[in-house]
Amino acid sequence: MKKDIHPDYKEVVFWDTSSDFKFMSRSTLKTKETIKWTDGKDYPVIKVEVSSASHPFFTGKKMFVDSAGRVEKFQKKYTKKA
Repeated sequence: MKKDIHPDYKEVVFWDTSSDFKFMSRSTLKTKETIKWTDGKDYPVIKVEVSSASHPFFTGKKMFVDSAGRVEKFQKKYTKKA
C-alpha cells in the first residue's frame, strides 16, 4: 500500500442522542468532541440521531422523529431564485 494516502482509521464512540445509547467502533470520521469511555480513556465522539437502539425496525416500537420543517427547508434550498 502507498503511504500517507489513507485516512486515519481510529476508535470512536457513536452516541445515539435520541436514546442516550453509546457504542464504540472504528471510523475515519473526524470530530473535535471527546468523551471518557468506560476504560477511562478519552475517545472522539460522533453524535447520531438514529441507531439500532432507537430505530423502530430494531426496537419494534413507533417513535416520533422530529421532522418539522423538512419540506420547508428543502423548498427553501432548491427553489429557483428569480
